[in-house]
Amino acid sequence: MQYTRLGPSGLTVSRLCLGCMSYGDTTKGWHGDWLLGEEESRPFFRAALEAGINFFDTANGYSGGTSEEITGKLLREMASRDEIVVATKAFIPWRNAPNTGGLSRKSLMQAVDDSLTRLGMDYIDLYQIHRWDPDTPIEETMEALHDIRQAGKVRYVGASSMYAWQFAKAQETARANGWTPFISMQNQLNLLYREEEREMLPLCEDEGVGIIPWSPLARGRLARPRGEETVRSKTDGVGKQLYGEDEADGAVIDALARLAEERGEAMASLALAWHFTKEAVAAPIIGATKPHHVEDAARALEIELSQDEIAALEAPYRPKWPTGMGMPMPAMDQVSVLDS
Repeated sequence: MQYTRLGPSGLTVSRLCLGCMSYGDTTKGWHGDWLLGEEESRPFFRAALEAGINFFDTANGYSGGTSEEITGKLLREMASRDEIVVATKAFIPWRNAPNTGGLSRKSLMQAVDDSLTRLGMDYIDLYQIHRWDPDTPIEETMEALHDIRQAGKVRYVGASSMYAWQFAKAQETARANGWTPFISMQNQLNLLYREEEREMLPLCEDEGVGIIPWSPLARGRLARPRGEETVRSKTDGVGKQLYGEDEADGAVIDALARLAEERGEAMASLALAWHFTKEAVAAPIIGATKPHHVEDAARALEIELSQDEIAALEAPYRPKWPTGMGMPMPAMDQVSVLDS
């Protein structure tokens, strides 16, 4: 395993992060029938740790909070707390009532305590805002995050998908007031979605902020040839919204499949290796629900793509309308209750 410092901090993370959205209770939340319960999840945490992964990402909104519960329980059983980096997020409403979501001071103070309880931990290493909250002044959010850090409940703060101007505004707000700035940006980046290369990646490179891409395999579409389906691809509503079936995307997948055949590598390994050609990328967030997923991801760290290979993978891409950022909170009747 390779390791790096996350952004401008001294925090050491593995170059791969295990995304824990796949682990949770299928009866809670909105993530689909492809979720794995606690016992089904256990081998993947073990495999990740044995591969040298020390970075784990979840969120309070995944599977009604049960992802945090499973993540916390299994990591407490298997790992030394001082060696691992646990990240979670807040923003998504957790109950059908006012003040139970978003990034207000009141909501964040409650959300962090609830996450600590579910994780069964004394602190969170990286606490991230899951999206931009248009209904809360950024000054209120950044001060609340600073106070949460000062209280010792979190060690570092990060952000997730938003527009570059929003991220820049948040960073400057923190700096101007002596509050804690973000060390990381968790945004959507993969061979089928490269819009972040326009502004967010250059901004983060300039400021030394670490990128931890979500959906680096485009919800699995970059892990298999065109036309192949899985349970998740059939039932993942969010994935269908983010990644259509247009010809340009198909051409990218075909180019990746050809390169995989030429090099004798898994498509997933090559798609992940592409991320490491981007300077700001610290650790793509990988999903693992099958035995070979962790192995294929780890293999990506050993692959070096030539300039010609990178060009071949990128050539079919066509610009897209931005997705996965600046999205409003789900309607109250669409959220899942964490508690009664």
